[in-house]
Formats: sequence, structure tokens, C-alpha cells
Amino acid sequence: MSDPLPTPDPTTSAARVAVHVVAFALLGGACVASAVRTPYASQHVFYPGEAIFAQRCSPCHSTGGERKQGPGLGGVVGRKAGSAPGFKYTNALADSGLTWDKATLDRFLSAPGRLVPGTAMPLMVPDDVERGELVDYLASLQQVSPTSAAAGEHPASPGDYHGDAPSVRRHIKLADLPAPYATPSIGNGPRVVAPPPGAHLSVPAGFAVDVFARDLKQPRLLRSAPNGDLFVAESAAGQIRVLRTEEGSSNPQTIEVFAASLDRPFGIAFYPPGPSPQWVYVANTNSIVRFPYANGDMKARGTPETVLAKITKSPGGHWTRDIAFSLDGKRMLVSVGSASNVADNLPQLFPDDIADWEAGHGLGSAWDYEANRADVLELDPDGRAEHTYATGIRNCVGLAVHPETGEPWCSVNERDELGDDLVPDYVTRVRRGAFYGWPWYYLGDHEDPRHPNERPDLAGKITVPDVLLQAHSASLQLVFYEGATFPEPYRGNAFVAEHGSWNRGSRTGPKVIRIPVVHGVPTGDYEDFVTGFALDDEQVWGRPVGVAVARDGSLIFSEDGNGTLWRVSYRPGNR
Repeated sequence: MSDPLPTPDPTTSAARVAVHVVAFALLGGACVASAVRTPYASQHVFYPGEAIFAQRCSPCHSTGGERKQGPGLGGVVGRKAGSAPGFKYTNALADSGLTWDKATLDRFLSAPGRLVPGTAMPLMVPDDVERGELVDYLASLQQVSPTSAAAGEHPASPGDYHGDAPSVRRHIKLADLPAPYATPSIGNGPRVVAPPPGAHLSVPAGFAVDVFARDLKQPRLLRSAPNGDLFVAESAAGQIRVLRTEEGSSNPQTIEVFAASLDRPFGIAFYPPGPSPQWVYVANTNSIVRFPYANGDMKARGTPETVLAKITKSPGGHWTRDIAFSLDGKRMLVSVGSASNVADNLPQLFPDDIADWEAGHGLGSAWDYEANRADVLELDPDGRAEHTYATGIRNCVGLAVHPETGEPWCSVNERDELGDDLVPDYVTRVRRGAFYGWPWYYLGDHEDPRHPNERPDLAGKITVPDVLLQAHSASLQLVFYEGATFPEPYRGNAFVAEHGSWNRGSRTGPKVIRIPVVHGVPTGDYEDFVTGFALDDEQVWGRPVGVAVARDGSLIFSEDGNGTLWRVSYRPGNR
């Protein structure tokens, strides 16, 4: 997922690429000198052009036969231009009559449009040395049969927004997963429009959905205070807003800015847990602060106190941070998303160095610019005694503690660029010390094809998440229903806001879903609860982000497309 408010990603800088090239070269040399200290990721001959390929070519091309946005380049030398099976080329390239040898590749990469006028190939490598290294690497790639999803080979896709409707239930299983690159990876962001005349949302029979508040500044995460006030993170505006609804009313009467001048605030938590908190904690994108608080406060009492000055050393990437406290108030949990999609260009480490790293950072934890990212951290309420609670969780946007079991749960955005139905987002209980796969594996022992044979030691050690969702749903905040007005089957269930996809050809969401939970354990399936924001294949008029249970038992959710909050209430007999 790429959420709003992006910040520069250090992995794209020329300086980092240079560092990685040097690191790869040095570690490759060390591999020759030592038969014992062999990096997991260096089981092949290293070519300097490999780092150039990873930086410039890998977003669109694989090194085998798999199709991404462009054809696979395995065995490209010796292949006729425009001939890779199953890929639609421009007429210019298909009719060029070229056969790829090293000299022709060199000419093409120096100026594609000059050699083949009309080609759609955008990449140019003007530096002679870099281009030569890249061509040498391409010439080393072996021919691999294309990966495709043959008819009947995989179960049907779990569907897109066309099949969304209240109470439609899905249960995605590991056996349902397609092969990587079974479909192309497509940038397909929605165009957010104003609600058209007659636009309406759909909810299950017996429920009603109405506008709760309008004209907020991109409302994101929601939290209900113990006294019933609703706190809203307006991340882009750098502020927290409070909405108060009088008893018996269905809309807020008082709206105030609680705190401003924050740095992309998202997570909000009240401490200590219970009816009389003394602090409001706020998770900025790279710090945690707290404000003195008493029930009913609509304005912060002075400047914030810093609890944790820096969450991570690397800027950029996934920027939201959620925060939650254990039921006894002794532990504070913080979710931290990865800095990149799939940790491209990580410097190689030797096995004993990896073991030392994991001893301090957790099983499967990534290093370098991904240090202390893609994980859930655990601290005391004063920000001390920090350690890693769980690892390999690419982007836990929504973090919540189950009110009965005390287990933390995460709503997770998984990785991109493997196809429309891969990799499913998920909602899961988070086990202490568990590793959930990112970046080397996904959903158990499925190795990510962009990290082949890099961490064989992790096979069999990946925790499989509980509930798989439609891939690229952009699963955001979750909340457990503890209200008293929804029917009994809804009590204790999880409700989750799905922002909707931007990176699949067949759009999924945006919507709110319900996850059945029995005695604290999810059943593995989920169902649509609020649908209707998608107008067609291009336009949506809302994108859900936050979700909270109001004092009167209704469910409030935010959408940041048009800055509204919505209220779902139960009205027996409503159709």
C-alpha cells in the first residue's frame, strides 16, 4: 500500500545504490575467501549489474520467465525482440526484426526510441560503464518457462468490488493463492469524486447508515474516549479533533481541535486503561507524545510531553503508527510499517551476523534501512525498555488489544507487484516472538520470488495469519464491538475499514468488513458490512480509514476522500 502523505524513501537515492553496490561487491569477495561465512543471499555468481537491475529494472521485469508490468528477462540474450510468450508488445518492437545479443541490448538501452522508434520502453541507461554492467548481467540470466495461471489451475479470484454487498462472506485459504505474476501488477488508483446525486451506502438488513459529521480535514483513525467523546486524527492537518454527542442525539453538538502542530498523527490511546484516564497518547509518524487528560477535556492541557523521541531511524515508506496498551496498562505496543515494498537491495549479511542481529531485533527482522520496521514494538508506558514484540509484519496499520483475551491484533497491508490476488492483506492475532514472513516469505513458506533462496533458514518458522483478505484491500483500522445495541451475533466481532485498492486491475473495496470472532478466536472468514463507495471501475466517493464504537452502541467510521464520518445504527425492521 502507498498511503497519502508520502515522504522521501532513502532506498531510491543514488547514494544508497552506490553503497549497496560496494557492499555487494565486498561481501561477494568475502564469500570467495571463506567457505564458512557465506551470505545466505550469495549462492550465485555476483554481477555488478545486478544492483543496477534491482534499482532500475525490477519494478517492471523479473529475472526469470514471470511477467510483471513487462516481460520476464530470463534468457533474453538470443531471443527475438517482442517474442516472449503471453506478453503484448508494441507493434514497433514486435516488427523490429531484432534479436537480442549483447551489442544490440547495449544500443537499445542507450537510446530505446532511437533504435526502435515507437517503442514504449522508457528506460535509458546513458552511462557506458553502468550499461555494460547491466548488459553483462542480463546475458547471465537463464531461460525460465513463463509462470501463468492456466485455466482451472487455481480457484477463482475472491472477486472485486462488483461482487461486494452486505453479508457477502469470503473465506480465502492458502490453497486459493495464485502463483506470483499470474496477472500483471497494475497501478490503478481510484479517482475520488464528490458523492453524486442518489449515492447511498448499503448495510445488512436491520441496520441504517447516515452521515455523522462533514467537512473534516481528511479524517483518519478514530478512538472513543471512556466518556464517549470521539477523537479523530486529521493526519494531513497535523491535528487531533474531538467530537461530542449529547445523549439521545445521532450527531455531534460540539467539535473542537484538541491538539495541533503534530507530525502526521495517527494512533491515539488513553492511559491508564479504564474509566478514568490521565493521559492521551498520540503516535506521530516518528515519535510518541502524551497530553495530560481528564474525562471531558476538549482542549489539550499545555504542550505535549515526549515519551519516545524517535520510533525509527529511517524516514519514508509507510508512515502511520498505531498505539495500544495491554489490559493491565503495563505494556505499550506500537506498530511500525516497512520503509519499502519488499526490502529491495538490502546489504548481504553472513549467517552469524544475522544471528547476532536477530538476537536483539527478533526472528526474521530486516536490517539496514529496514531496521526496527515492519514490526510491533513493546515498551513500558514511559517509553523505556523497548524491544520487538513481533516481526515480519509489513504494515500493521490498525493495532488493537482484544478486550477479553488481551491479545494484540493487527490489520495488515501486505506487499505489492505480485499480481491482482497476491499477496492477500490480513487481520491476525499477533503472537509474542512470532515472525510473519516479510520480506522473504509470505503467508507461511511461500518464498517471495524477489528474494530467492536468501533466507532458507527461515522456512518452517513463519506464523500464518488468521484471516486472509482480498489482496490490496488496504486494510486499515480495526475495532472490537463492545456496544450493546447490535444483535448478539455481532458482539465481540471485529470491524475493519478497507481503504480500497490502487494496485490491482480489478478494484477491491472501499468498504467496511466484519470478522466473526468466537471467544476471542477469529473463524477465518469475513463478510462485507458497509459497501457502495465504488461508482465504477475508475471512480469512488469515499475511502474508509477509521472505525470506532460510539457510546450509544452505533459504529462510527471515517472516510478521507470527502472528509466525512458515518454512523451505522441498528434499527429492527429496517430494510
